[in-house]
Parts: sequence; structure tokens; C-alpha cells
Amino acid sequence: MIKLVMAGAAGRMGKTILQLASGDKAFKIVGGLEQRGHAALGQDLGPIIGRDLMGVKVTQDATATLRGADVLIDFSHFSALPENLKAAVKTRTAYVIGTTGIPAATLRLIKLASGKIPILQSPNMSVGVNLLFKLAALAGKVLDESYDLEISEIHHRMKKDAPSGTAMKLLEILLAARGRDMKKDVIYGREGETGAREKGKIGVFALRGGDVVGDHTVSFFGDGERIELVHKASSREAFARGALLAAKFLAKKKQGLYHMPQVLGMA
Repeated sequence: MIKLVMAGAAGRMGKTILQLASGDKAFKIVGGLEQRGHAALGQDLGPIIGRDLMGVKVTQDATATLRGADVLIDFSHFSALPENLKAAVKTRTAYVIGTTGIPAATLRLIKLASGKIPILQSPNMSVGVNLLFKLAALAGKVLDESYDLEISEIHHRMKKDAPSGTAMKLLEILLAARGRDMKKDVIYGREGETGAREKGKIGVFALRGGDVVGDHTVSFFGDGERIELVHKASSREAFARGALLAAKFLAKKKQGLYHMPQVLGMA
């Protein structure tokens, strides 16, 4: 049985993951983490996720909570990552990171820590989105620059970062496929007298509103045809199930930095 701790336990994704984990015999929930000052601190996790009392309190002490745990799944704010990462290394806990908007300095810390513990970091853990990544890489190589390339994403009004981590991963994949540069060849939105569209540029657009879980579209506009790769999430369970698959995968691994294609057999 995998002893699981959830960081961001009272958030949308945290609650969804814990709800699914509570019904999966492979897991035993042993802790929940939230940041200082959060209203859920000190509360039992059970009622937070719509279950009976579990005897597991939400706390801010990552090191104490991770003692005896096998895997930490983290969907908290990226500002909590350095502290959680330090605690995971100290307690030798496997670490699944689904947080987005991670600064470059923290990504370097993650890579460094992966030399001591197993870590899986992904901006999106759904099976469908990881297939989208693979298809986007293929399309980016097959369709040359006579096809204009645009990435658009839609999320709920409460999402804090833009563009989404998934959109930025798609951008990274497509820049590599086309041999283009992040600083020179990307347009984030348009306004005013922009003139004709420059060849080779990639547009990235973020829409926010309502309760949209997450839509991502990659469009290749050619002369006489348009190819679109689309993924629409109707429930956070798609991401939660992927995170739990990642936790099961990581619980059996030694130190190293792993990715969702390895979990899903796409590597």
C-alpha cells in the first residue's frame, strides 16, 4: 500500500486526487499540506473531500508530515515548491509535481533534487494531453512553415497563471520541432496595427472565464486547409487519475527525473 501525502490538499485538484485515492486500495492517505494561514489548517481531511473523519489533519509542516510517507503529490502554488522539495529530500519521499508556472530557479532545484529522490514533474498528467503532446511534435515536423501555427487555451476564471503550463509545454515542443526561438518567434496576443503575419511566428493565446476545466487547441493554418489538434477536459478527474498513475509508477523507482510518457508507455 502506498502511503500518500497531498500538497494543496484543500484546492480543486488536491480534493479531486484525494477523493479518487480514498477509493483506491493501492493508497493510504497519511497527510495533507497547505500553506501558512490557509483556512483548512488543523482540519480533518475527511470532511474536506466529502468523506467521514479520517484522523488525518491538514498541516503546514511538510517534513513532519512526510515522515513515513511513500509519495508526495503536489498541486500547490509554485511558491511552496522549494520548502516541499527540501522536506521530500530530507525524508527520502518520492515526489509527483503537477504545479504549473514554475520559475526557472525552482526547476533547477527540482533537477538537482532528482539526484537524491525520484521526481516526476509534468504540467499536465492526463492521458489525452500527453497524447496531444506527441501528436503536436509529429505535426510540427510534418507540416512546414507554409502552415501558420497558433496555440490557444481556455481555463476557468480562477486560474492564476497564463498561458497555462500545458500551453507552454506545447509551445516548447513546437519550437523544437520547427527549430524556432522562444524569445524571437513567439507572439502572446495581438493588438493595433500588426501588419501581415510574419512567417515562422507562433501565436499563443489565453482565454479565462466561467468554470472551464481546460481546453487546448493547436491550429495549423495552410492555404486551402486547416489542421487542428484539440483536447477538452470536462472533469479534473482526468488529471487526477494521471497523477495517481504517476504516484504508483514513482513509488517503485529510485532517484531520477521522470516524465508522464514513461508512466503511460509513450517514451
